[in-house]
Amino acid sequence: MFFRGILHKTLRHMSTSQQTGILFDVDGVLLRGRSVIPAAQRALRKLLDPNNNFLFPVVFVTNAGSCQRHQKAQQLSHLLDVQIAPEQVVLSHSPLQMLKTFHDKCVLVSGQGPVVDIANTLGFKKVVTIEQLREHRPLLDMVDHNRRPTLPSTLQTLPKIQAIILFGEPIRWETNLQLLIDVLLTNGSPGCEYDTQPSTQLPVLACNMDLMWMAEAPSPRFGHGMFLLCLESVYRKLTGRELQYQALLGKPSLLTYQYAEHLLRQQNHNRTITTIYAIGDNLMTDVYGANLYNRHLAQQRADTVTTRLVAQGTGSQVTVAQPEEELTSTAAQCRSILVCTGVFNPRSPLLSDRISLVSETVFHGHRDLVLEPDLVEPSHVVVDVEAAVDLLLQGEASLRPLTLFDI
Repeated sequence: MFFRGILHKTLRHMSTSQQTGILFDVDGVLLRGRSVIPAAQRALRKLLDPNNNFLFPVVFVTNAGSCQRHQKAQQLSHLLDVQIAPEQVVLSHSPLQMLKTFHDKCVLVSGQGPVVDIANTLGFKKVVTIEQLREHRPLLDMVDHNRRPTLPSTLQTLPKIQAIILFGEPIRWETNLQLLIDVLLTNGSPGCEYDTQPSTQLPVLACNMDLMWMAEAPSPRFGHGMFLLCLESVYRKLTGRELQYQALLGKPSLLTYQYAEHLLRQQNHNRTITTIYAIGDNLMTDVYGANLYNRHLAQQRADTVTTRLVAQGTGSQVTVAQPEEELTSTAAQCRSILVCTGVFNPRSPLLSDRISLVSETVFHGHRDLVLEPDLVEPSHVVVDVEAAVDLLLQGEASLRPLTLFDI
């Protein structure tokens, strides 16, 4: 017990002096659906001091978005047997609270879970759901014959929609695809005739670009990125144009990593975080995002990054909506650690071959991400999250001075 105390004191000193922060992905790293990956609890226990406080600033960054931060914190605390605060959780939609320009606009939200409550908590004051739109315009949703209205439609008052927020994959894809297209091609006035050549497009803010994610099934499941792919395809087929995004949020978005670093610094009493370790299971979100952020940090140090926050890593060079509260990046580096317990499976040629993932024929990233092999090259590949924690602890220990514990 005496030496265990010395170890924790040394690690506490080490974490303060080295100013290290850790970003944990959740699905495929800590959990598979509602099942805890065995290595997860062992890994987290290695990061706790005798009082069950984290030795390092820790943030859980997930592309999930069908709940609120406090709900996700409660769920993780219960499943992982570790006390996790809401301030340690970044959901795919969390950075939306920084985009205050849209908070007073009437927004249509798509997703599942308590989407109105989520939007209100993020600061949005005028919210319309897909289901509310369907109730106001029942003749628009005609794919499911059993849900078609039996009585003539009486138009009800509906405010003009000024922006669209895509929180995550919806339940009824056909309904959401139809009504989202209706809103886009009528410039926010669904029920009117389409304008397939609009001069402007309503702002679209999309959270979570995951093409696939790992649950209890043996193979990955469709994620919100798959729904976005469908929406983009329908829009392009009808208009001949590409759907444009005002913001793409969630990993691998730069804004998401800036927001996560902001939370790490808050845990570190606003002291600079020097090194960020990002642990994930998905090459196209966790590794791509961490490496993209590492590049951003290097460019910032070299004074080559512009003052505007642009969607670096996007082929269309879409300008991301500006946060009104400045988010600064002060870390020196962000290192990506890939685990083999989720989407990435070294035994699966489909998912493990880095070249196939970034070829012209097979690319699992979002349409607006640039095909760059270096961005899907992890700093380290380990078997599971416990091995990842062991690796970063060894790396941090190598940077500290010799202590009594080493003798």
